[in-house]
Amino acid sequence: QVQLAESGGGSVRTGDSLTLSCAMSGRTGSTYCVGWFRQTPEKQREGVALLGSRDGPTYAESVKGRFTISRNNANNRIDLHMTNLKPEDTGLYYCASDTWTADWCSVDREFKYRGQGTQVTVSS
Repeated sequence: QVQLAESGGGSVRTGDSLTLSCAMSGRTGSTYCVGWFRQTPEKQREGVALLGSRDGPTYAESVKGRFTISRNNANNRIDLHMTNLKPEDTGLYYCASDTWTADWCSVDREFKYRGQGTQVTVSS
């Protein structure tokens, strides 16, 4: 079992930056594929950033150049650094993980583990 807990969300203004953190615990040794997703009423689930695929870090087109995903193995943490935030970035952000290796790691799959999420609200 793997437990995931997000933190760092909040209410910010357009153009601000925010870093979300996902603390992983439990059997994290085989957690090869990790990602950040966001949920909104319009797009039920959107894969924002992914780490572990053959292509290296991958991002949704809407966040490329603004968001950066990183993994800190020493602290068992996955961070999502978000810059130049826009109102359309508003949503419930959650991290997810699975044991897939590079060939299978994709935001299109249903991850085995996910956290409860942290809300990000961007106002203009």
